[in-house]
Amino acid sequence: MIQLEGKKSLVTGGSRGIGRATALLLAQAGADVAINYVRNEGAAEEVRKRIENLGRECLAIKADISHEKEAKRLIEEVINAWGRIDLVVNNAGIWTYGEMGKMSSEVWHETMRLNLDAVFYIINSVVPYMQKQGGGVIVNVSSTAGVRGEAYHSHYAASKGALHALTKSLAVELAPYGIRINCVAPGWVDTDMCAEVFSDPKFRESVKNSIPLKRIPPPEDIAGPILFLVSDLARHITGTVLHVNGGSVLCGS
Repeated sequence: MIQLEGKKSLVTGGSRGIGRATALLLAQAGADVAINYVRNEGAAEEVRKRIENLGRECLAIKADISHEKEAKRLIEEVINAWGRIDLVVNNAGIWTYGEMGKMSSEVWHETMRLNLDAVFYIINSVVPYMQKQGGGVIVNVSSTAGVRGEAYHSHYAASKGALHALTKSLAVELAPYGIRINCVAPGWVDTDMCAEVFSDPKFRESVKNSIPLKRIPPPEDIAGPILFLVSDLARHITGTVLHVNGGSVLCGS
């Protein structure tokens, strides 16, 4: 039912985890997909080949979008290749440990650069093109931590909470241009980012038991809601935070 034929999309951090699952799902729905990567060219090429095997075009571009010049270059390369960008999924980010009173400023600033500044750089660079083409859709991937906080990960929670405020602010600002912007806020997800903590079977089981639906979702369970939000089925939704956490955090957007 969701048809994205002819749409040109960009998924940041699209070589693994939620980004990879989203890139593949957008391609399955008919969109051409650009992804960026920083280090793992092999993983990015695997995604590119899978998308091309689906009959869609894929650009795999090396770009560290925590630097403004690199983010601008990424947008320009996609525009030069395709002439437009209809859909942007800001997925790239990190989750690191940081105990207040012991956290270095380097750890704090690294998280802000990757989780928040990079999103600003991408949106700030792509909006002029979306305005000229008459519209577009942006989805920011945040976290339940941005709503409830997270002990020993305050820097991460702060960066994700900022995405919620950014999304709501821009929803009103960009609506006159036909640009919709929303957030998807996952809880625990079975990705590489969580592989270290999930290597402890007891911890993994405790996380599973803390979720009312009693399952830790794969990345595809987050990609589905993202696909919905970029589609015309969500054409009257903007400025919302869609919580995807199996019922573990129940709150308003």
